[in-house]
Amino acid sequence: MLWAVRVVDASKAEFVTCGTILKLMNTDLRLRLHSHDVKYGSGSGQQSVTAVDVSDDHNSHWLVRSAMGETCKRGAPIKCNSNIRLQHVSTKKNLHSHYFSSPLSGHQEVSCYGDDDGEGDSGDNWTVVCNNDFWRRDTPVKLKHVDTSA
Repeated sequence: MLWAVRVVDASKAEFVTCGTILKLMNTDLRLRLHSHDVKYGSGSGQQSVTAVDVSDDHNSHWLVRSAMGETCKRGAPIKCNSNIRLQHVSTKKNLHSHYFSSPLSGHQEVSCYGDDDGEGDSGDNWTVVCNNDFWRRDTPVKLKHVDTSA
């Protein structure tokens, strides 16, 4: 899967930190990662994840959290090659993947998953792949799904 993304927000902070709320943009397509409370009609049946070109979309905000079973201190910079979760701010579900095929592309499905407290499972964990010590806001990173290595 390895999404190449960059942070899109107005913050002047140098690093993405635990607790940061951000928007992620695909660097090739220039579309923002988006979700809302609509379920896939096939595959997992979980909350759908898409991409939009609208810059002021409130359903494109994501909260950076610690990976399941780990902790991170609010405000602590995210280290490159560490695991995180991205929680959709509006619905409190986590960016998630598994071995279901996407209903549109046929690639691995990406969804949002979790209970009302934002807790899901290990399929919510993503590795921040970057070449610095920490995830810099001004540098694109890739997100690699931990469970499937996609």
